[in-house]
Amino acid sequence: VQLVESGGGMVQAGGSLRLSCEASEFMFDEYTIGWFRQVPGKERQGVSCISSIDGSTYYMDSVKGRFTISSDSSDNTKKTVYLEMNNLKPEDAGVYYCYARVASRTHWGQGTPVTVSS
Repeated sequence: VQLVESGGGMVQAGGSLRLSCEASEFMFDEYTIGWFRQVPGKERQGVSCISSIDGSTYYMDSVKGRFTISSDSSDNTKKTVYLEMNNLKPEDAGVYYCYARVASRTHWGQGTPVTVSS
């Protein structure tokens, strides 16, 4: 499994970004895929995820109503998950890591930085 993120960058408060994560060599039926965020000196926090089983989604409280997670499974050999981030706030800044949990194993991407200026 390989996870490659893109879409991070710098934006002013109130702006939007869309993160993408392409999961290749990914031919599983049951998995959870989503995003964590990490800021210096703090542990990674789960931001959002989506389940392949029933399409259910999770959002951390601070991003509800502003972030939307979605996935594209039209290609049988890979999955792409998106995180649409609107009305960004300075506290949304950090390195966003894509992850995929399959059975008891978690795979991570390399991370993409998001900077939000006030």
